[in-house]
Amino acid sequence: MRASLRLRLKWMVRFTVRNNRPEDFSTLWQIDQGCFPPGISYTQLELKSFIQRRGAFTLVAETSPGHEPPEGLSNSGQAMPRILGFLVAESRRAAGHIITIDVRSQARRRLVGSGLLEAAESRMRSRDCEVSRLETAVDNVAALSFYKRHGYSVIKVVPRYYSNGLDALVLEKNLLSSAPLR
Repeated sequence: MRASLRLRLKWMVRFTVRNNRPEDFSTLWQIDQGCFPPGISYTQLELKSFIQRRGAFTLVAETSPGHEPPEGLSNSGQAMPRILGFLVAESRRAAGHIITIDVRSQARRRLVGSGLLEAAESRMRSRDCEVSRLETAVDNVAALSFYKRHGYSVIKVVPRYYSNGLDALVLEKNLLSSAPLR
């Protein structure tokens, strides 16, 4: 095995992506609060309304049963909570929309966000969506880099999109030309 592949496997987390369950809500909201500053993070009412929208779906990434999180994923010697992150999206007509993607800081850079995004794009394709769109804060360099690596391009700026007055970038990906090869 090449050294770079061994290094990548060392940092991966074994997780599964599943549909949201009602009992997950409190944990999902707490994750959202930890991922975004006030003015960008959602209130409980906002998050609940996005999850319950017509055409919406929520995917949850959790550690695979029987697999302990690797070293470095614990907080103060305590085991990492089972839910690593989540994604809320919706599909309407020919367009999908990623509402939020939230991954615990300890699980970032371990392919959790990529797994959630790929699962959401697959679901959108199965619902005949041609494109996926999302918004991110203009100053969220990490998110912008992540989405660009996954084939998203900036299509416009929305002034004062967030409640704190911050502008947002709207990104889009053509799902038909980027379907995974099987």
